[in-house]
Amino acid sequence: MSQMPQQAAPPKCPSCAEPVEPGDHFCGACGHDLSVVAAPQQDHPTLAMASPVQGDGVDWPAPEPPGSDSTSPAPHLPADLPGTDSGGKPLQPGEPAAPGVRFDRPAEPDEYPLQAPDPRAAAGPAAAAPDPAAGDPAQVCVACRAGRVDSDGYCENCGHAQPRERDHMERESGPVAAVSDRGLRHHRNEDAFAVGHTTLPDGTPAALAVVCDGVSSATRPDDASLAASRAAGDALLAALPRGTHPQQAMHEAIVAAGQAVDALAGEGAADREHAPHQNAPACTIVGAVVTDGLLVVGWVGDSRVYWVPADRGAPPARLTEDDSWAAQMVAAGLMSEAEAYADERAHAITGWLGADAYELEPHTASFKPDRPGVVVVCTDGLWNYAETAEEMSEIVPPDATERPLHSARVLVGHALDGGGHDNVTVAVLPFPAPSQGAGSA
Repeated sequence: MSQMPQQAAPPKCPSCAEPVEPGDHFCGACGHDLSVVAAPQQDHPTLAMASPVQGDGVDWPAPEPPGSDSTSPAPHLPADLPGTDSGGKPLQPGEPAAPGVRFDRPAEPDEYPLQAPDPRAAAGPAAAAPDPAAGDPAQVCVACRAGRVDSDGYCENCGHAQPRERDHMERESGPVAAVSDRGLRHHRNEDAFAVGHTTLPDGTPAALAVVCDGVSSATRPDDASLAASRAAGDALLAALPRGTHPQQAMHEAIVAAGQAVDALAGEGAADREHAPHQNAPACTIVGAVVTDGLLVVGWVGDSRVYWVPADRGAPPARLTEDDSWAAQMVAAGLMSEAEAYADERAHAITGWLGADAYELEPHTASFKPDRPGVVVVCTDGLWNYAETAEEMSEIVPPDATERPLHSARVLVGHALDGGGHDNVTVAVLPFPAPSQGAGSA
């Protein structure tokens, strides 16, 4: 997810030196008995400091009627976002947050023995596991292509572990689609997402996507991202049909996600002080809601939302501002954007969901584009390979509004072609939200 200082690499098989995971009894590559291997070290603690608290008092902006004159989002530097914030005021450069970062991602080996399926070769969502009792053919090993996979998920021929359910995920919900992939270097997928569509009380269609990225240096980052994405998605699907303004609904959804991640901690602060190797589960979150005339985004952390107009002659835009060390340096005027993001500390995050986050400060913003386009919601596993709005616009397929699932696959494939150094999760939402689901693939 984000850069961090070098830390201990995962344990390796004493026979073949392939990486293994805590709790494994046999090596997935050679089948060596790991019962005599010492237990792996626990996760390292992270460094967290306070950040400012957003004030209360919300005057939610109302969406303009379709066809009204409005300004399309324009390209911007990190301190130059168009639109309105959760207080209804034009977005302006913010004061730099209090110093403090959370470092992420322990050092990992260059390659892991089994990579997730290539989304560009997938014809659709993964099929259900075969049922031998129903006459279905047995699952074939993805490594040797010959052995049968047993009930424990290992090949009976070569002993290779098979891809886990979260290694590669694809979902569609009406007009919105998302794809998540483990990437080529991580041993598991710590990203998660939620997509959905509904209608507002007046019958206006609305689509939503939430993407969460687990903090790798935290305990159970995959559980944190899954809990947060589910809580936020459920909150949005419950609030929007009741008539809650999308921007207020987004704020409440991020708060609900934070509470869900907090609940995973399972012990008090005093207990964590006596077990410093155990730190609270944590993740980042970013989401978007599109309706007939309004685009709302919300986030905490360094995952992003991009606006890409259907007319590629119009300017694209990045609609979120990272909670990161680099963004703080730029906002404070201490570095240029190029200098800050070239620094090894650039991706150290300064905002996240988790019990060890001092204050939860959801960021929300609303926009009123004057033309059709697509909204790209993604983790840094993608934007590390297409950082600027212009670069993102270049890799989004021209038919993204009609084929959101295909477009999400293409974007994930771009990250894998670039090296796949991180988990990659992408959601694509057409704007404005159509009354019926868009076609895909």
